[in-house]
Order: sequence, then C-alpha cells, then structure tokens
Amino acid sequence: MTDTTPPPMPGFPPPEPAPKKSRTNAIIIGAAAAVIAAVVATGVVVANSRDDDGSDAATTSETSAPTDDTITAAEEPEPTPENTEPEILGLTDGVSYENDVEVALSGYTRGVSTEYGSPENTAYVSFTVKIVNGSEATMNLAAAYFQCQYGDQATAGEEVYDEDRGLEGMPTTHLRPGRTMTAKVACALPKGEEYLQIELAPDFESETAIFAGNVK
Repeated sequence: MTDTTPPPMPGFPPPEPAPKKSRTNAIIIGAAAAVIAAVVATGVVVANSRDDDGSDAATTSETSAPTDDTITAAEEPEPTPENTEPEILGLTDGVSYENDVEVALSGYTRGVSTEYGSPENTAYVSFTVKIVNGSEATMNLAAAYFQCQYGDQATAGEEVYDEDRGLEGMPTTHLRPGRTMTAKVACALPKGEEYLQIELAPDFESETAIFAGNVK
C-alpha cells in the first residue's frame, strides 16, 4: 500500500524583531532642535531690540541719504505798470496824433446867448477849434465831437448855438489832406464858475484829448 500524503511544507523562519531606536540619535536630534530654536529666538529678540531702539536704522539712513544743495533763485524784476491815465492838457495847448492830425483850442471869450439862442439867455464861454489834417486821408468832420464840464461838481456844460453870436457848432464837411479847419463853438459856463474842462476828438478813431483850466 502506497502512502499518498504530501510531504510537509518547509517552515519559514520567525520574523526578526523590530530594531530598537537609538537613544543616542534621539538625544542628538533633540539637542539640535533646541539649539535651532534658541538661535531663532535670539535673532527675533535682537531684531526686535534693534527695531525698538531705532538707533541702528537711523544711523544707516543718515549716512546713506545724500545732502540736497540749497540755492537762491534770482527774482525777475516786476514789470512797471503802464500809465493808462489820459494826459490833461492846458486850455491853450495843442495835441498831435500819430496820423499827423493836429488839434488846438484858442480864443476863449465869455458871453450870453440871445433870446434866439439855444439855450437862450445863457452864460457861456466860446472858443475856436482848429483841426489840421496832416494825414494822407480825407477826414469826415461830422465824426468830430466835443463836450464840456465845469465847476467842482463836474457839471455838464451844454453846447450853445446862437447864429447872432456866430455859434453854429462844428462843421459836418470833409477835410482833405493838408488842409485846416477852424470853427467857433461855445459851452454853457455860469458867471460864477471858472474851472472848465473840454474833451474833444477829431474823429471816432482818434483818442479823446482833454483840455482843462480856469477861465476868468
């Protein structure tokens, strides 16, 4: 009779026991960690100490920052204001314009208008206006004008017309180059007043000339 029972399986050796941790390594690692922690803590303390003190940072900033130069800028002179006030001329002065037109006043005479005058029976001062056209253009005398005022209160002196006194106002004709025009005109001036101001322009484009003074 044959035995068919299989042979027993070979046995495996028992597992090796787990290696024990080295106490020496643990001590070294623990000591290294403690040293690192101490260094980090020391660095933080030093950094905080410097920040709190501020002396090192301030010293570094003062040393590295460049010093700016200080200069004094020159001041430009202020422009001189132009005199915009019109020139005041005497009652017998003349004025010459840039276009060679000349204007002058003369022959001041006191009087009283007649009952046919406008205004009638009014005390006035008459004078002669002389315009010389030295320009190259024909002047339209209708554009010429004048006005008067008198006294401390700058009262308007109305123009006086009186044919009987030869007071017909400014002409309205044209004045050719090189020719001269004269006209006798008058403004109201009460007998008790002496100060007289006359403003006159030969045309619309010319500046108004101001004549002023006392009339006895």
